[in-house]
Amino acid sequence: MSQVKQNDTVRVHYTGKLKDGQVFDSSEDREPLEFTLGQGMLIPGFEKAVIDMKVNDKKTVDIPVEDAYGDVNKDLFHKVEKAQLPETIKPEVGVGLVSKDANGNEHQFRIAEVKEDHIIVDGNHPLAGRELIFDLELVEIK
Repeated sequence: MSQVKQNDTVRVHYTGKLKDGQVFDSSEDREPLEFTLGQGMLIPGFEKAVIDMKVNDKKTVDIPVEDAYGDVNKDLFHKVEKAQLPETIKPEVGVGLVSKDANGNEHQFRIAEVKEDHIIVDGNHPLAGRELIFDLELVEIK
């Protein structure tokens, strides 16, 4: 029986959890996740965990911060005056915002703090600074 190796295209069912057991994503009731290893489309720890698995193998892996979304980068926190926000947005902690730079590239932010005249937005991935746990089941090696 073959094992997963670099550059293989695979299909995997997964459930991603935080250390406290909270599920943040799952392929349950959906098609398995399909990806090609080595293309950098997934966090490094997820790809490493799939290497050497065989079809129908199941395992649970702990992925440290450095192999997940990395540490929280303080440089990705920015102060934004409330006057700069569209009138339709009610600033509340956790609300997602999208901003376009001069080149038209979109950047995702979440409101981290709300002050009287400004907000602090966070451009880090929501799972930055978190150790992750994944339950994996290899469904197919293409």
